[in-house]
Amino acid sequence: MVNFDLIIRGGEAVLPGIGPTACDIAVRDGRIAGLLQPGEMAKATTEHNAKGLTILPGAIDAHLHLGHGKDISRPREPADADRETAAAAAGGITTFIPYLMASEPFEDIFQEVVEVTAAGARIDFGYHCIISTEAQLAGVPRYAKELGAPSFKIFMNNRGGEGARLGLPDIDDGFLLRLCEAAAANGGMVCPHPETIELAWVLRERAKHEDPDGKGGLHTWNRSRPPFVEADAVQRAALISHSAGAPLYIVHTSSAEALEAALMHRRAGATIYVETCPHYLTHDVNSPLGDICKINPPLRDSSDRERLWRAVLAGEVNTIGTDHVHRTLESKTGGIWSASPGCPGLETMLPVMLSEGHHKRGLSLERIAALTASNPARIMGLAHAKGSIAIGLDADFAIVDLNASWEVERSMIQSSAGYSIYEGQTLKGRVIDVFVRGRAVLLDGSPQADTIGTGRYVARKLI
Repeated sequence: MVNFDLIIRGGEAVLPGIGPTACDIAVRDGRIAGLLQPGEMAKATTEHNAKGLTILPGAIDAHLHLGHGKDISRPREPADADRETAAAAAGGITTFIPYLMASEPFEDIFQEVVEVTAAGARIDFGYHCIISTEAQLAGVPRYAKELGAPSFKIFMNNRGGEGARLGLPDIDDGFLLRLCEAAAANGGMVCPHPETIELAWVLRERAKHEDPDGKGGLHTWNRSRPPFVEADAVQRAALISHSAGAPLYIVHTSSAEALEAALMHRRAGATIYVETCPHYLTHDVNSPLGDICKINPPLRDSSDRERLWRAVLAGEVNTIGTDHVHRTLESKTGGIWSASPGCPGLETMLPVMLSEGHHKRGLSLERIAALTASNPARIMGLAHAKGSIAIGLDADFAIVDLNASWEVERSMIQSSAGYSIYEGQTLKGRVIDVFVRGRAVLLDGSPQADTIGTGRYVARKLI
């Protein structure tokens, strides 16, 4: 009789191309070694009971910011990764890919950042590089081919000193073109933050004149950089990347206009992937949380939210990313004009998609697995190891109770942000256990202390 390290018994696994299937999952050396008939005889060092539960492939969050304190550029000590990967595990996330931000060439800091992250991480991780300087642009071939980081973010809004708050220089569309050309030549992909800042400058001044104290809150913030500001940048980036032959990954799509711009160029033959975030699917300008929900791009009208849901259900949206920012509530003080943009979202990722998508809108579990795992794995160059429950892939699982109703409370927050925009809400669908390469990192909803530092850097290569 074959021996395994782990067998997860009694659950219903969401299998690629099949959907929810009653089976037992056998694991050896951190990988899925067998999909067994329920109750099939087999020996294992450990057996885990998943009776009555659903086993999803571990989620992959391809959009977040992992920093230190108020700085979201990179982790500075292992504890930074410890806290946020504990939050990720609570949200069913077994791999994430933060955006690495710096003014120096990434080859000078990359190994140090990976080592610091690995020393605290409970889950596996990759990195994207934010390209902002000539030296970084020159390093694109090395980042893609040697460092295993072939996806490159660019802040299209960093003009006229706009990037100074992040310590980044100005860029322009010529820089974007050269980045797209470099990505195309080296097996890379470009991930633009799409906002046309020249338009936002005009509209921001008008909004400040009409509402100098920011009493309009989220409505005012939305008026200061409305959907067409996002959509204009999406269509420019799509034209430029298509001309250069580079795939484009549109991050944090927040509006119907931006979505339609991306879909128009997709229909014209451009390789364009669309990501949206849970907060754009659940919150809008009428949120009673007010300034706490200041985000870039802004929360939009309810009609935008509903259009994004239709796109999620129809397959027009490829992935869900959290755009997690772990600054504390202190950063949200001073009114809408002063509050820091961004909010945490790691530990509610799967629960929100299960509650708001599956239970309320009929989003299938297969589609949730695609949006949160198999699609980001394929698009981001992780499908060789992650993204599906299939023999030979890493044994990364999010075991959930689909019918568990629970209230999000501040006391349960793992992230150093210390709060959630879902506090006080009742969600249906809860992450119970999480395994990364066959190791339990979350059991009965609690992070396991012995998993700190077990996460690994995963080099990526786009197909």
